[in-house]
Order: sequence, then structure tokens, then C-alpha cells
Amino acid sequence: MAEPSAVSVIIPAFDEEAAIGSVIASLRAAAPWREIIVVDDGSTDRTGEVARTSGAKVIRHPYNIGNGASVKSGIREASGDFILIMDGDGQHTSADALRLLSYLGEYDLVVGTRASSGQASTARHLGNTALNRLASYLTGREIPDLTSGMRAARSSGFREFLHLLPNGFSTPTTTTLSFIKAGYSVRFEPIETRARVGQSKIRLVSDGTNFLLILLKVITVFSPLRIFLPVSVFAFTLGAMYALWTAVTQHHITNSSVLLIVLAVIIFLVGLVSEQISTLRAEGQR
Repeated sequence: MAEPSAVSVIIPAFDEEAAIGSVIASLRAAAPWREIIVVDDGSTDRTGEVARTSGAKVIRHPYNIGNGASVKSGIREASGDFILIMDGDGQHTSADALRLLSYLGEYDLVVGTRASSGQASTARHLGNTALNRLASYLTGREIPDLTSGMRAARSSGFREFLHLLPNGFSTPTTTTLSFIKAGYSVRFEPIETRARVGQSKIRLVSDGTNFLLILLKVITVFSPLRIFLPVSVFAFTLGAMYALWTAVTQHHITNSSVLLIVLAVIIFLVGLVSEQISTLRAEGQR
């Protein structure tokens, strides 16, 4: 279990003036944290001022860079042995924060898992469900909530993957996948989520596409064959079936089927080389 006195709480915030004060007050009443760091990502309201008045340490970006950039700034500044990341919009509770910390030590990363009723909309819920299922296949591990913003881990764990974190809304996705594929133990702990204060900053179409691309990127870094092999098998199966069909109906094999089979072999070999590079990279880090 991680003691709160060894935990740096990081709260990325953009235009969260209405909620940030109560979030910090709730945290301070719950435990004696080592520090509460609010990263004001170029807010146009009084987010930074309210956070500082409430007792948090404030880092301010001169302009809006992104949620991921805010998390990275907080991780670089954190002095605690452990880091807890949570949203500044009032959705997360301090009780859940303490419960996540109780599992650190036994687990390397603890992710707060939202119930389906905690999703902002039906469209968001459906999108997250699709991403969760794809991520579960690519990692070989059941992932009930890939995009939850509440998570806790050792500072060294977050810093190990700092170079992979994007500046936008996909830090939760990247950290979850990175910890799992690097062989760390990950726990998904159910949490309560309340209605956020203000409007969500996530754009469903553009940010959803970015989540998908980040998911594929991280899996390619850690386990490329999980992507290359299915594509290769699909191309080979399509080419072989087309070749069989033309051989039976036209008594010859077309160039298209041959090209599909050759493409399948090339994709498989590229995936095999990528897998070796990934293995060597991981061994080099250790």
C-alpha cells in the first residue's frame, strides 16, 4: 500500500474553475498528500488562481497544449515515490483515490474502472466499449476501461513510458497498454463517477480516431505480430481462396491471387522482424 504522504497527486486542468477548488478541498480533507499538483493547460478562466488559493502547487502552460502534455508536465515535477492522476472536473472521489492506493505494491498500476452508467453518453459508451474489446484482443488481457483518467502507479513506472505519451487525450490509453505489454501487473478497480462540472473537452470523432491510432501504435511498439499476423493471414486466405476459385472455374491462377499471397508473406516477414526489434528494445531497457 502507498502511504498518501509519499504520493504526488497530478490533476491536469483546462477551464475547470467551477470544479477545481472543491476537488482539491476534498483531497486535502481525505489525506496528508505529499503534494497536489494542478497543471493549468492554458486556461482562459481562473483555474490556476483557484487551484493555488485552494492549496495546490500550480504549473501553468502558456497556451493549451493538451491533456497528455499536462500529465507529462506533472510527472516531471512530481517528487513523490508514487503518482496518482485524476481529473479536475469533479468526476472522481477522494475515497476512490485512497482505495486505488491501497493496491499499490501488490500491483504496479491501478486503474479506476467506470461503470457503464458513468459514461457521458450512449455514443461515448459504445465507442469506449469497441476500444476496450480491440485493446483486449491486442494485449491478450481483458481491459474493462481503457480510457479512464484515474490511475495510480510508482513514479518510476510512469517515467519509464514518458516518451510514449502523446500530448492529446490518449495518455490513459498509452499508459494502460504500455504497463500491460511491458509485463507489469495491472489492476482494474471499480470506482464511482459523478456528473462532471462543465462540458467535456473530448471530441468524439477526432479524439476517438486518435485513441485508435495510439492503441495501434503502442501495440506495434510492444507486440507487432498481434497486428501484422492477422493482416497477413487475411491476405493469404483471400489469395488462396481466389486462386482455388479461378483454378476450378477458369483452369488457371490469376496474378491477383499470387500477389495477395506474396503480400501476405511480406507482411508476415515484416511483422517477424518488427517483433525481434521490439524484443531487443525491451531487453536493452532492462
